[in-house]
This record gives sequence, C-alpha cells and structure tokens, in this order.
Amino acid sequence: MPATIPSPIALSPRVVVFDYGEVISRSPSDADRAALLARAGIAVDGDEAFWTAYWAHRDELDRGTLAIADYWARVADELGADWTEVDRHELWAIDHRGWLSVDPATLRILHALRAGGTRLALLSNAGADFGGWLRHGSFAPLFEAVFVSGELGMVKPEAEIFLLVMRELGITADQLLFVDNKAVNVDGAIAVGGSGHVFTDASGLESWLRGLAA
Repeated sequence: MPATIPSPIALSPRVVVFDYGEVISRSPSDADRAALLARAGIAVDGDEAFWTAYWAHRDELDRGTLAIADYWARVADELGADWTEVDRHELWAIDHRGWLSVDPATLRILHALRAGGTRLALLSNAGADFGGWLRHGSFAPLFEAVFVSGELGMVKPEAEIFLLVMRELGITADQLLFVDNKAVNVDGAIAVGGSGHVFTDASGLESWLRGLAA
C-alpha cells in the first residue's frame, strides 16, 4: 500500500535541522549487529565487551580525528583481537551498511515540512565516509544543506557546530529548530538559543511540529 504524505507543515522562517542516525535512519537491526559480531569473531555472550570497545572511540571517528582503519585497530586492541587490514575493511563495510536505512514515518514528516515551504537541513555526528550517502541519497534533495561532523572537526553537542550551522544557513538562534534522538545534543542546540525536540518516534515529532505551526 502506497505511503501517504501528511498535510503540509509550514514553519517559515524557522529552519528544522534533523539528526540522521535513529531519527531519519533506523537503528541497525538485530541481523546487522549479529553479522558484525560474526565477522569480528565475537560470540554472542561476549558482545558486551565488543560494544563497549565499539563506542569507546566513536567520538574521535565522528570528529574526523581518527581514520576508519585506525578506529577498528583500536577496537581490536581493546578486545585483544588479531584483525588484519582486510578484516578491518570488511568490518567497516558491515557496520556502515547497518546505518544505511530510512524510517518511512520520519520521511513522511520531512515531505510534509517541504510541502509547507519549511527549510530543512541535516546535522549528523558521523564519519566523513557518510558524506556521500547523506548528500546523494534519494532523500538528500529535501535538505538545503548537509553538515557532517567528521568533515567539520567538531561534534554535537558542542556550541561551535550549532553556531556554524546557523551561520551557514543565515539564521538567528530563535529560528533554529533541532531534532535529535539524544537529549544531550538537543540541550546543545537550546544552549545557543535554539529550540529542540528529543526524538522518540515520528508521531511525537509530528505533534511537536504541528504545535509550533498552530
């Protein structure tokens, strides 16, 4: 059954800036996670140590100060794993694919905002390797600008990244509406004078946006 687009949401001159991971994209599935663990040679009962190592250096990867191969080398060091360069390439590819998804419910809201003439931008804490997907995926034309932390050398919730986004978009803080699944990142937008919504599901997001438009 074809997906329907909700009625337009008009919020101009405010700009809605969206996070990507677990807002526009879905979380990696259980199958995605299992595939990554299997390729890493990690038993299911040892996955806690893996995920601890996986997240420990993610901030540096997202900031662009740690290369992908070096990131996986650090994960290997923490786990005592003996991964070759080829292993690391494969782990990157499996991990990367796990984040290449879209949530149709959020996409419908994006289209409703565009139909209402609302300006949209994307701000993601992600490695530079996501730049192509975020700028050239089928949803990319919905956004007038895409900001990838790994290309900028700064990450959310730092004030500098929000100030850069506002400067590039030519907006004042009171025109910034920021949507992210992490409260700490939303707090970062609010700290520079913007408004924000902590995303839990598309229904809650739509209610918040329509409340602002009323």
